[in-house]
Amino acid sequence: MVTPFHQRMAELWLQSKKRPLSPSEAAELEQCQQLNVNYVSEAAYLANMSLLASMSKDVDWQHEICKEIEQFQLTGKRKKSGTAGAE
Repeated sequence: MVTPFHQRMAELWLQSKKRPLSPSEAAELEQCQQLNVNYVSEAAYLANMSLLASMSKDVDWQHEICKEIEQFQLTGKRKKSGTAGAE
């Protein structure tokens, strides 16, 4: 899923190849990069939980995580409560 921050990050990166970014653009790029780190971390967490559920042969948990992954792919957000061991 391409989120609005991914689109903006790409725009800013392309601009940076043509000219130096203004201070506000550089700050915005930094914010987009932080959002991307958070996004990738959440996706990796869900993938790891899915693997753990699969390895433990916990089918119900696997289905729950698959639903969370689908929701995350659609919205870019994850329901933090409900996944066993979620922070």
